[in-house]
Amino acid sequence: MSTQSSQNGNVSESTEAENRLIELAKSNSEGISNDDITKHMPDVPLTEITTIINKCLKNGTFDLFKTKDNLLYKYKDPSKKTNIKGADSEEKVVYKIIEEAGNKGIWIRDIRFSSNLNMTQLNKVLKSLETKKLIKAVKSVSASKKKVYMLYDLEPDRTVTGGAWYQDQDFESEFVDVLSQQCHRFLVEKWEEANKKAGGPLLVRNRSYATASDVHKFISELGISKVSLTVDDIESILYTVVLDNNAERILAANGSYLYKAVNRFLPTPGLVKITCGMCPVANRCADTGLINPKACNYFTEWLNQ
Repeated sequence: MSTQSSQNGNVSESTEAENRLIELAKSNSEGISNDDITKHMPDVPLTEITTIINKCLKNGTFDLFKTKDNLLYKYKDPSKKTNIKGADSEEKVVYKIIEEAGNKGIWIRDIRFSSNLNMTQLNKVLKSLETKKLIKAVKSVSASKKKVYMLYDLEPDRTVTGGAWYQDQDFESEFVDVLSQQCHRFLVEKWEEANKKAGGPLLVRNRSYATASDVHKFISELGISKVSLTVDDIESILYTVVLDNNAERILAANGSYLYKAVNRFLPTPGLVKITCGMCPVANRCADTGLINPKACNYFTEWLNQ
């Protein structure tokens, strides 16, 4: 009876030690080392800790990472555990590295650094995972020859694909031009409608403003885009309209931006276009002295054009 009680006590202590170790790993998202475990669990024998670690690695509670100086054990959320059927240990390591990268993907050089595999082994593993449709390679707009790897079912981040303005790494300048024209058209029509209604100049001005959401609804109803555009996409197009001096932008009380069509700046007067109008030392020019119209080469060249 005492022997059975002793065994039950050992099992209880072992379970308690396992729970403590798991809690320690949970509290350190970057992972824990053997030194960390020894420091926080000095009362637990090393042999017992080794047994618990092996158990956690086997059942997927821990992931093992090799850094430059150490081995780290990282807690893995049970809800995110992935069972890769038929995969060997190298495939599991590479898959885990790619999984951690999320929808921004990871470059092959970084995978090689993290996995410590040589290029021949790594290429073999990547090809195997791609064949099993567990991962995929996606071209990045940041570099024409650069591919990043991510899980097969993930939608690439906009920083990888370039968003709505890129198609197969090519910037769709015509598409952007069309959207700019239509956004400006909407603002002009809103400004014209505001002028037709009764009210003073201030009221007309306030009625002329539109939000990015208003313009987004208009563009969506036109059906001119084959890809799904977000309000942020339209916001970036509206900003180009502002930069082209076809619209103005103000900050609303709620922190969002409002847009209104404006007339272009008045054409530059002819006098300003001549050399004198742009001369940086025009204020020092006089009938006498080193700087004067008769000795000015720039003025002479302009007259001879």
